[in-house]
Amino acid sequence: MTTQAVQIPGYLAGTWAIDPVHSDISFVVRHLGVSKVRGHFGTFEGTIVTAEDPLESTVNAKIDAASIDTRNGQRDAHVKGEDFLDVEKFPELTFTSTGVRANGEGFFIDGELSLHGVTKAVSLELEINGFGDGFEGAKVAGFSASTEINRREFGVTGGAAGAVVSDKITILLEIEVVKQA
Repeated sequence: MTTQAVQIPGYLAGTWAIDPVHSDISFVVRHLGVSKVRGHFGTFEGTIVTAEDPLESTVNAKIDAASIDTRNGQRDAHVKGEDFLDVEKFPELTFTSTGVRANGEGFFIDGELSLHGVTKAVSLELEINGFGDGFEGAKVAGFSASTEINRREFGVTGGAAGAVVSDKITILLEIEVVKQA
């Protein structure tokens, strides 16, 4: 598929840095099969390169595993520990794209997610929210993306608490980027 086949209003090719102040990386996991617990990562960075052909664009991102926040200090300490993320041994989560595919009105970003020392292929369902003008003439763009992973495939067992937390984790991204000079 070529640029002519993929039309994105206001699209701009270039290198973009994630704006952590206006972005959110979060997750949802079921607890006891009856409720959903949400959490966020507060420290992350990344670069998006929008290519002339949008399907040749790339994404690289890094998340500080210790920056997890579920709004409960005791739970956060447990999730940071050996039963779950083991942030002492695995301080970062990373994502590196391997391709972009059109999907009707949206796109998929295929890539490699590294979590807990395990790297697996994942596909993020992508929505392009738009390209526009930011403050002081800076160009900005916004993207929403989501995927589901199985925590056990990444070696995250949860110890004894793993029995009350679903294996499926939904990852949600709301990303604003600023075009670099």
